[in-house]
Amino acid sequence: HHSWGPFSFVSLNPACSFDQWIGDVQKRLAFMPFAEFVFRPDLSRDFDIDAHWALYVDNYLEGLHIPFVHPSLTSVLDLKGYQTELLPYGNLQIGASAPGSKSFELPEHSPDYGKQISAYYYWLFPNLMLNFYTWGLSVNIVMPQGHNKTKVRFLTYVWRPELMEGYSPADIVQTEMEDEAVVQSVQQGIQSRLYKSGRYAPQWEAGVKQFHDILRSKLGT
Repeated sequence: HHSWGPFSFVSLNPACSFDQWIGDVQKRLAFMPFAEFVFRPDLSRDFDIDAHWALYVDNYLEGLHIPFVHPSLTSVLDLKGYQTELLPYGNLQIGASAPGSKSFELPEHSPDYGKQISAYYYWLFPNLMLNFYTWGLSVNIVMPQGHNKTKVRFLTYVWRPELMEGYSPADIVQTEMEDEAVVQSVQQGIQSRLYKSGRYAPQWEAGVKQFHDILRSKLGT
């Protein structure tokens, strides 16, 4: 059992130490006062998806779909600066800011000092997503409910409400519906006898490959 800011973590059979698992988050984002984050139930909700949980994680870990599926997100990110960093048990996608978009005020000791960054998207194996924005944090917990059923819990924690601008439950729903449409389409597509898996796109799917490699190692396949 471990505590970090307003969060508690428990594992019955941990594959690594807690520091190995979440260490990069703690070090890179140490300038954010996690203990001051306030849970907002009015900005939080659950979603039920007709797809396998791993497909939802796949979708989160690749950036190929962003300009085609998320117009509002595309408007605030500089996709040319898209970057994925692999960690021992997870990865980080760095959301570079589009001109005029809100960016973090990074301290000089940050490895990203001097860059314009709107978001840090962390995935920690197997099913936790930590989406850090200038205003706070959106936690996504992916919960398998069956072979083709998944529940995704969105938990919103606010640090600086004045930076939220127009962020609302409607924004959460819009982005989630866009992702759900893609994931559920993939769920249908992979069941076709004509489906064949392709190669990984090195720039955009490094995180997807890492996820699959970890799954193979844990499942012994």
